[in-house]
Amino acid sequence: MQVKASVKHIHTSPRKARQVIDLIRGKKVNDALGILTYTRRAAARIIEKLLKSAIANAEEKSTGKSDIDSFVVKGAKVDGGPILRRFMPRARGRATRIRKRTSHITLMLEDL
Repeated sequence: MQVKASVKHIHTSPRKARQVIDLIRGKKVNDALGILTYTRRAAARIIEKLLKSAIANAEEKSTGKSDIDSFVVKGAKVDGGPILRRFMPRARGRATRIRKRTSHITLMLEDL
């Protein structure tokens, strides 16, 4: 059984979120939660909440015959979301574009 959870429009760049996602891809759910608890990155808090949401989805979807500890993070991907564009004044009347990136994060759990 596969279970999916996703979150959109997270205010962190996809590159930074992918560094955290790469730590938990392919791991068991309990191991992934332990890794995310002690990872010192802002994206780790968001991904930890998303993983707990996926676990809750699995508990709701299962009819009691599958154990939550047997789930594995099968798929995890981070896509780029919309970019907020701001401008910062520079020398001689010019301006520089500042890109505030956002992310869409998707987790898929699978039962072994």
